[in-house]
Amino acid sequence: MCCLALTAGFLGPRVALFIWWVFGNKVDVAFETWVWPLLGLIFLPWTTLAYVVAWGPLNGVSGVGWLVVALGFAADIATYSARSAKNRYRTAY
Repeated sequence: MCCLALTAGFLGPRVALFIWWVFGNKVDVAFETWVWPLLGLIFLPWTTLAYVVAWGPLNGVSGVGWLVVALGFAADIATYSARSAKNRYRTAY
């Protein structure tokens, strides 16, 4: 069960962001170039997905939107630290 949750946490935001990028236009509008979403897709998918969700056409990201982006960053850190903790405890036995 833990491996399934870890896999969903690792692949889920990447798949969602990729589908939104291919079939929608909000990712292209939120970022001025294709480089930042691609780097976000590879390294910080939760943060990039949260930025796209929080981005508005008039003000960009403002107010509570930055809290959403911060929560996305926390989810990225939690995803990466969960894998390192799993590897650390696996080698202890």
